[in-house]
Amino acid sequence: MSSERLELFYEAAGLPSFDLPDELALRYGGTLGFAEPRLVANFVESLDGVVAIPSHPGSNRVIADSSSADRFVMGLLRACCDAVMIGAGTLAASPTSVWTPARAFPDASGAFAELRRRLGRGSDPELVVLSASGVLDEGHPALRAGALLLTTDRGADRLAGRLPRESRALSLGADAALDPGRIVAVLAERGHRLILSEGGPHAIAPLLAAGLVDELFLTLSPLLLGRPGDDPRLALVEGADLLAAGQSGARLLGVRRATDHLFLRYALAGR
Repeated sequence: MSSERLELFYEAAGLPSFDLPDELALRYGGTLGFAEPRLVANFVESLDGVVAIPSHPGSNRVIADSSSADRFVMGLLRACCDAVMIGAGTLAASPTSVWTPARAFPDASGAFAELRRRLGRGSDPELVVLSASGVLDEGHPALRAGALLLTTDRGADRLAGRLPRESRALSLGADAALDPGRIVAVLAERGHRLILSEGGPHAIAPLLAAGLVDELFLTLSPLLLGRPGDDPRLALVEGADLLAAGQSGARLLGVRRATDHLFLRYALAGR
């Protein structure tokens, strides 16, 4: 798989910079780095605001219009982080996936591994799955590869004895929903200083409403997908009123382009 090199249009001054291998810096069109601790989200969105089509497994690839540059940025962000966090809906929507840098963009697997070595990270980021109910496919390949499931007492009871031995469930308490502050605190206790959230729209919503997401990487795909009445299609945030929560602002940190895709980086006002 080859990737279009990203063309840098704008980048805010003074951003942190990691020591990227030359191959990654060349493809990305410059450097990338983060202050830590940091919680960063990454999404791809159509021109009309669709980020997920629940009826279509693997819809993120459809929405991304098969952009290899989008897959590269996904892999690069995974390579930078300690943990990749997803919701149970995202796990179900990608029934054959594992959330590693190399899976996103195999051509750069060696450079991703070198970046992780330079950053003092492990071989791959830890996969963290959020599921209050504990209802998910226990045989999913990502769980067989090893993951941490953050759930409730009810979800932990359901998952007891059902997970692959490589994965474990941790209850965050008896509440029906997962507390976003507790999610971040538990991951910090595990030594995770740079966390990447890859959704989905329902999983990211409470984190955004609580002002816990520091940055958003948003790939804008050149597709118009529409919203037929019989096939719900999801926006970036579902199930939270960010205007009422006072978390509706963002500051532009960067703009890159590859063919007809735009790659936008924002700092979020809540942080």
